[in-house]
Amino acid sequence: MTIGAHFDSYSAARTHFKDLLDAARRGRVATVRRDTGRAAVVDADRLRVSLVGVLPSPQVVAEDGGWSVFLPGVPVAADASSFDEAIEEMIMALREYADDWQERLLDVPNHRNNWALVQVVELSDDAQLRDWLVGLPR
Repeated sequence: MTIGAHFDSYSAARTHFKDLLDAARRGRVATVRRDTGRAAVVDADRLRVSLVGVLPSPQVVAEDGGWSVFLPGVPVAADASSFDEAIEEMIMALREYADDWQERLLDVPNHRNNWALVQVVELSDDAQLRDWLVGLPR
């Protein structure tokens, strides 16, 4: 017996859209098959929390009378004279990177694996990004 919501066509999913969203909200597997691909519909908050767990931990360091914030292996960083300013700069840098990634970087070899980071940025408000950057519980 399958408890999730699985639809073999876009038309079937559209007819049962409420069921699809309800399954995703509850954390059940919810999928739609279209042509040769299959898409999963997931609760955005659950996805964000899960993806934060696979990202490198943000690093915040005091340097030369200021603060730097970076993610190891990711081409996004920020510097400022105060801790709070550095965090705010990093939030803006992450938002700009997510926009650039969706616009033109998603297929570039050294950026394509940053999909999870972009999802986290797009699914988070500024307070959630700040909490993640400073290491507060998710």
